[in-house]
Amino acid sequence: MSVGENEETAGGPVDRGRLDKRRAIVDAALRVFAQVGYAQASLDVIAAEAGVSKPTIYNHLGSKEKLFRHVMTETAARSNAKTLDVLTAFPTDPDQLRPGLEDLATKLVDCYCDEQSESVRRLLYAEAVRFPDLFDAVRASGPNQFTEALAGRLARLANAGHLRVEDPVRAANQFIALVYEELPGMSALGTRPLDPADVAKVVTAGVDTFLRAFGTEPAGGPGKVSG
Repeated sequence: MSVGENEETAGGPVDRGRLDKRRAIVDAALRVFAQVGYAQASLDVIAAEAGVSKPTIYNHLGSKEKLFRHVMTETAARSNAKTLDVLTAFPTDPDQLRPGLEDLATKLVDCYCDEQSESVRRLLYAEAVRFPDLFDAVRASGPNQFTEALAGRLARLANAGHLRVEDPVRAANQFIALVYEELPGMSALGTRPLDPADVAKVVTAGVDTFLRAFGTEPAGGPGKVSG
């Protein structure tokens, strides 16, 4: 449970004010870190961006390093909550497997291509040498949880005979890669807008490849979406 969640449960107006101010600091810090990187970011600039004083940042989140760590893990956890909600679209009807997976993939890509998610991803790789432990912490508070949850649903479909999956976690990772991994290059790591039509082509091709590998229908069988 995050610090923000602990404060939110208190529920009083003072606690709500502290939570809102902390959220403003975190969001402002992410923007500044994403624009100039960790080394060049200053607490003075972050404070101005958040509309608070520099001592307020120290009171809420401490030093620049502590702030950076909190920003990364908190934003990743927030993004993960959104991606986990996507699993409500996971298909349960085997006759709707292909359109269901395409719907799931489209919603997943929308989450992954969200501005804050892209910012965290860029920072995570840019600062991996400086903060190697943070890389693992962010993965644990975000993508790994979604992968495990998706793997569980793929395993249930496999157990019911609707997919051929020996390693659900690997299959989940491969599904994500097939529907998303082209997009960072197309968007210059989230710095250029994506054409929805191009995204749809990547999603459709990714789901098609996934079902060719893991589906029980022969290639070109029922439900095949052409070109």
